[in-house]
Amino acid sequence: MPPQVAFEILSPGNTLVEMAKKFRFYERYGVEEYYLYDSDKGDFSGWLRAGDFLEVIENPISWISPRLNVRFELVDGELEIYRPDGKKFATYLELIEQNQQAQQQLEQERQRSDKLSAKLKELGINPEEL
Repeated sequence: MPPQVAFEILSPGNTLVEMAKKFRFYERYGVEEYYLYDSDKGDFSGWLRAGDFLEVIENPISWISPRLNVRFELVDGELEIYRPDGKKFATYLELIEQNQQAQQQLEQERQRSDKLSAKLKELGINPEEL
């Protein structure tokens, strides 16, 4: 079974011929939705299956994928994708930042726990027995 949705992110090494071959491959093997994003140019395009062919989506901005139920927006040339609940998917950098913040919070909680444990021991209470 072919993929139902395909995303291509252009890189400087992609050629027009290569991308045309990829498009035809997806079209031939039944992909329902095909999306192409050029981050250098801030260009986003999409195609939707109509019978045996992929037909261009005239305005893919604010488009909601029929298969994935996600919405695509182009903000200052940057592609943003919104979940079915309307919340924006985090970018890779945002995920790294969230992870770092979570790690800092865990470390602060560990330090607090260690201090409380030490204080209990000072008071003659074994925290392992609580």
